[in-house]
Order: sequence, then C-alpha cells, then structure tokens
Amino acid sequence: MNTQPALSTHSKTIGYILWLFGFTGSHRFYYGRPVTGAIWFFTLGLFGIGWLIDLFLIPGMDREADRRFAAGDTDYSVAWILLTFLGAFGVHRLYMGKWVTAILYFCTGGLFLIGWLYDFCTLNTQISEINQRTANRG
Repeated sequence: MNTQPALSTHSKTIGYILWLFGFTGSHRFYYGRPVTGAIWFFTLGLFGIGWLIDLFLIPGMDREADRRFAAGDTDYSVAWILLTFLGAFGVHRLYMGKWVTAILYFCTGGLFLIGWLYDFCTLNTQISEINQRTANRG
C-alpha cells in the first residue's frame, strides 16, 4: 500500500483565480473535468448556483487532480495560463515541446479555434503523458 502523498500537479491558487471566471467553466477544465466544464460554460455555472457551490469544492477537485495526473517537468499551471491567454497562437504547445502543431496553431488561429477548444478538454491528459514519457526516459 502506497502511503506517500501524491505530488502536487495543480494549484489551488490558480483554481480559485479561474473560479472567479467560473461561470465559464474554466476552473473545471483546469481540474480535468471537461464535461462539467462545458455544462458550466453553456449554463453560466449552472445559473450561478453551481459556480457558488464550487467555491467549496475546489480543494477536493485539486486533490483529485493531484492523484489523477502525473507530475513532472511540464507544469500544469504554466500550460493552462498559456492556453487560456495565448492558446490561439499555440504558445502552450511550444511550452510542451509540440513545435509542429504550435506553428500550425500560430498560422491558423488555433486551427480556427477548434484545436484550441480541443486543448481545453485534453490539456491535462497531454501534459500527464509528456510527464510520464520523460519520467520513463530518466
């Protein structure tokens, strides 16, 4: 039985900052919950009620994300900040070492924003896979 605590992959501080814009579901995407993130986006945080309840749920979402995703050299918070503010230009993909798709995103506005939306749903998994690969090499 493993009694070591999971390494922190996500930040509660970033989670709460994104919660301020939580009616868009951004904090739920950050913690690896794309389905409820999309629901929050289309319903403005379940009409504000779910958004308010999430104020108390963020510590649990943070712990679950820490257990679920692999820690490593690629930092989740940095990648999420880059995706959120510069994702249409592919800067988050440069950070992850995905040069070809970063250039493609830069030239096409995040593949006409569809790729950018795809990354909102899959970024945690992409980073986790990168961190696992680099851990296996080292």
